[in-house]
Amino acid sequence: MNLLHANDRPGEYPASYYAATATELAPFAPLKGQVTVDVCIIGGGYTGLSAAFHCAQAGLSVALLEAHRVGFGASGRNGGQVGSGQRLEQDALEKLAGNEAAHALWDMGEEAKQLVRDLAAGMGLPFHAGVAHACYSDAEVAHARRYAEKLERDYGYDQIEPLPDGLIGSAAFRGGDLDLGAGHLHPLNFTLGLAKAAAKAGATIYEQSEVHQITHGPRAIVHTGAGRVDCAHVILAGNGYLAGLDQKVAARVMPINNFIVATEPLGAEAASVLARNVAVADTKFVVNYWRLSDDKRLLFGGGESYGYRFPDIVKTVRKPMLEVYPHLRDVKIDYAWGGTLAITRNRMPCLIRTHPNVVSAAGYSGHGVAMATLAGKLLAQTVQGQASGFDVLAALPQPRFPGGATLRWPLLAAAMTWYGLRDRLGL
Repeated sequence: MNLLHANDRPGEYPASYYAATATELAPFAPLKGQVTVDVCIIGGGYTGLSAAFHCAQAGLSVALLEAHRVGFGASGRNGGQVGSGQRLEQDALEKLAGNEAAHALWDMGEEAKQLVRDLAAGMGLPFHAGVAHACYSDAEVAHARRYAEKLERDYGYDQIEPLPDGLIGSAAFRGGDLDLGAGHLHPLNFTLGLAKAAAKAGATIYEQSEVHQITHGPRAIVHTGAGRVDCAHVILAGNGYLAGLDQKVAARVMPINNFIVATEPLGAEAASVLARNVAVADTKFVVNYWRLSDDKRLLFGGGESYGYRFPDIVKTVRKPMLEVYPHLRDVKIDYAWGGTLAITRNRMPCLIRTHPNVVSAAGYSGHGVAMATLAGKLLAQTVQGQASGFDVLAALPQPRFPGGATLRWPLLAAAMTWYGLRDRLGL
């Protein structure tokens, strides 16, 4: 079974709050027959659309192939949070890659945030400042304080303050911090804006054009059901929906499913949930994350599954939502949707050259709004022979997942079950 078709209707967005409030974008025609271009991009999310935009801006001819609609995958379904730095904290990156590389990776994360802000501003898309990190224990609060001090001392980042009293209307937390340099936006509208910008720059986008095979050679041939693309370079940007197109990527990038619900509009009750228009993520291993929509709904994400079929999403997400906000037990859920993201074993993006003229970026591990957008720019630079940014990320160790295609999901599920139990026991 292919995740592209396991839970969704062909060529349609899921019935999410984002799809219901998306800006209008007419469908792009499917690929028919053969086209010849400099660059063929597979995948119409943040990575692929950013790559298409930056390649086209540089004067390259571009064909982007999307199996469904642009923003169909994780880029149009996520929590919309634009976080600082990388998915790993800087202490861990210093141990993994050394101080020099850790500083380069921090700077790259900051560049990614700024790129998203700049692109959103060009689209007229609101970007709301502030991401809070909510801690369940005094030890977590102390760690957050020490980490903020480290970022200011060693990286010159002074945008983090202690969590203001009353910001999060929940008794579940002991404290935390608020990163005013981070923020949140409407993720699907950001994707649609990227598509418009890429098309305006000269990229040709083909929707409902699922790629079934790549014939590798000095010029690659990318095959769909109704056409093919002859190209000098291929950019793989399918992330969790890449399926079996490249085994080198598949061995290092694991698709997992995550879920979000949107309540009915809360009206005046919204202030009892969040006193300011910031996004929040907690410290659970399987992270809960939430924010208010512009019409004062609670958008709450939580729960994961490992496999093809989605579970009962409302039941899956309502449980952690009510653990944080028990006073919302009678609030109606208007939308519930899931999607497939991708993780790596070290939780850092996997940038890899799989063939001399094929590059890939995937596995953003929940940190993809900013980093996937930057990764697209880095891939565009790489096919132009400017690979310094790509090389920083590609140099990170990216171990394979154990178990192969048949066993890695059960092994991951067992590991996640243990971490979930550890969280519940406070270990």
